[in-house]
Amino acid sequence: MTAFFYGLGIGFSLILAIGAQNAFVLKQGLKQQHVFWVCLICALSDSILIYLGVTGFSKIVVDYPLIVTLAKYFGAAFLFLYGLRNFYSAIHNNAGLNPSEIEKDSLLKIIGMCLAFTWLNPHVYLDTVILVGSISVQFADQIYLFAAGTILASWIFFFALGYGAKVLLPLFKKAVSWKILDVLVGIMMWAIATKLLF
Repeated sequence: MTAFFYGLGIGFSLILAIGAQNAFVLKQGLKQQHVFWVCLICALSDSILIYLGVTGFSKIVVDYPLIVTLAKYFGAAFLFLYGLRNFYSAIHNNAGLNPSEIEKDSLLKIIGMCLAFTWLNPHVYLDTVILVGSISVQFADQIYLFAAGTILASWIFFFALGYGAKVLLPLFKKAVSWKILDVLVGIMMWAIATKLLF
């Protein structure tokens, strides 16, 4: 079971940093919109990528760096536009957060955005496919236990973040808190987009 717990630790250490995907999950959790589907897509995507990493797909990513390059440019453009949307919201939205009053985005739109945050992020390939794939080599005899631990960390984290966001709802009933979050998310998206490009 050492491989399983090592994988669990690696999984949490990689996913805890607040990135674009985590910020999106948090916002959906606060809005209480399609939370289950957002958490499911993020966790399922991570599971697929981790599985590909431990089964040798990392070699393909290394041999064909164009995959990461394309993700970098499309991802940067997507993050820039999403950041712009957050800044616009911070300027024009003067209401506090009341989930029942928020205009609901369609499930299809949310699924599309969720997939973009996950699959257009080159860091996801570097972390889950290449890094996890490289570490898994140490556990050749228990590679699937290691992968299971890493995958479980993703499932626990995303569902805890999505559903745990409810705890912050009282704070976000104030318009200023929602504005601050929009500005912070916008800055983060632009910073990540800039880092991807330069």
